[in-house]
Amino acid sequence: MAAGGAALWRRLSAWLPRGRLGLAALLGRLSDRLSLGRDRRARRSSWLLLAPLLTPPVPMVTTSPCSLCPEGAHRFQWIRNLVPEFGISSSHVKVLSSPAEFYELLKVQIKTAQQRVVMASLYLGTGLLEQELVDCLEETLEKSLQAKESSNLRVSILLDYTRGSRGRKNSRTMLIPLLQRFPEQVRVSLFHTPNLRGLLRLLIPERFNETIGLQHIKVYLFDDNVILSGANLSDLYFTNRQDRYVLLQDSPEIADFFTELVDAIGDLSLQLQHDDTVQMMEGMVHPYQGDKMAYCEIANQRVMEVINSARTRQELLHAKAFHSSQQGSSSLPQQGSQASGGLKPEPDTWIYPLIQMKPFGIQIDEMVTETLLTEAEWDARVFLTTGYFNLTQAYMDLILGTRAEYRILLASPEVNGFFGAKGVAGAIPAAYVYIERQFYSELCYLHQQERVQLQEYSRAGWTFHAKGLWLYLAGSDLPCLTLIGSPNFGYRSVHRDLEAQVVIVTENKALQQQLHQEQEQLYLRSGVVSSSTFEQPNRYVKLWVKLVTPLIKNFF
Repeated sequence: MAAGGAALWRRLSAWLPRGRLGLAALLGRLSDRLSLGRDRRARRSSWLLLAPLLTPPVPMVTTSPCSLCPEGAHRFQWIRNLVPEFGISSSHVKVLSSPAEFYELLKVQIKTAQQRVVMASLYLGTGLLEQELVDCLEETLEKSLQAKESSNLRVSILLDYTRGSRGRKNSRTMLIPLLQRFPEQVRVSLFHTPNLRGLLRLLIPERFNETIGLQHIKVYLFDDNVILSGANLSDLYFTNRQDRYVLLQDSPEIADFFTELVDAIGDLSLQLQHDDTVQMMEGMVHPYQGDKMAYCEIANQRVMEVINSARTRQELLHAKAFHSSQQGSSSLPQQGSQASGGLKPEPDTWIYPLIQMKPFGIQIDEMVTETLLTEAEWDARVFLTTGYFNLTQAYMDLILGTRAEYRILLASPEVNGFFGAKGVAGAIPAAYVYIERQFYSELCYLHQQERVQLQEYSRAGWTFHAKGLWLYLAGSDLPCLTLIGSPNFGYRSVHRDLEAQVVIVTENKALQQQLHQEQEQLYLRSGVVSSSTFEQPNRYVKLWVKLVTPLIKNFF
């Protein structure tokens, strides 16, 4: 009956106007509002049948799973209706596995950069390893000044204002020497959420003010090489804090896109000066002193301009490549082979950047993620991981309402980033345990604890910060799609922070094997959650934490 209901709603969703993705999302939100006050469990059993309707409809797929039709269209090509599509060779993609490997790669890439270094992160730490990164930047900038030809190297760093300003020694003080030494080549932008303003900004103390909204994007770009990750520029992320990392090599179009994205957000941000003051660019609305609506409208226009112009460029490139291939196919075989000798190999991997900036009215990542969860088919397997298990209601409903198998990897209390923290923050791991237990109870009530399994990552002396998704289509032992970037699939990622990740779709078996090994290495260090898990002494949750968690869960 559930399957029949899902099929019925899928047919009904075809009546929704094409491209009206926001309408479907609005219906989902209205359904949540109407159901408040009812018994949650009773409500869920009936409303789950609406899951296919409550997310954006996608074009019908007629090609075989993850395989090319003659025009090069795969089953996930609908994503390019929202964002630019970058086709690359799988040989340009490298999956990293450890913090040390990530750190060494950062240093090598900085030292060899000749034209641009673009780094977006939540913050830059203040330890010795972070200082070594700054020293690498200084060394590279110095070499560029000493070069015979005029220096083209530009360094652009985007951080969050509140997190980057915390404490006397902070991200700002780490970077000021670069601004003083290379004022024409270095730019440091500090994004300040427009939602932290007025009396709220004056009353909320340091550290707690970060709960209102952050610049959370993590992208590290060197010339035409791009590293996508969820890791920040801090010593923990270079040593014993497990995350995910993918290097896209020799990918100029992707590098251009993320350069333009960081530049756009940078233009909307406070500019760090050599004397540790900040100021907005001339003519730009101030994020917390100016008109909030005007600022958000400008921000929406700037970011969407980057996305849409990149889409247009890529569509023109696709059209040009298609016409070239048509002309080449009509020529003699030996002429075609000679002509193609200098051309790039045919793409077997596609990159789609997903942006989520709800304060600016940009919800692309949310739309695509919800659609991927909705369209996960019978016998498909979804491996989803987050360092902070606090899924949005929409994501939870889709996981419970669709038919794919789910393996959700989350942090055990001991590897939670807040474990052992002082003050109120020290209770955050217990709050996550409480949220986890509530979700597990829901699974048991619906008899879905076999189809949807929770697994806890555990590793002595380490913390866990990995986030993302791997999709295994029905009958496949290897994933053909992964999501990697900054979002945690929680309320903050969807509603408060600036986020970016990429969809990587690949047909190449070697790259699929890389992604599979990455997933296996993470999950091998985990244990399956059962009812006995919550009977352990370290899972005890104090009453005040249970009472407070529903009130504050949207802030962490």
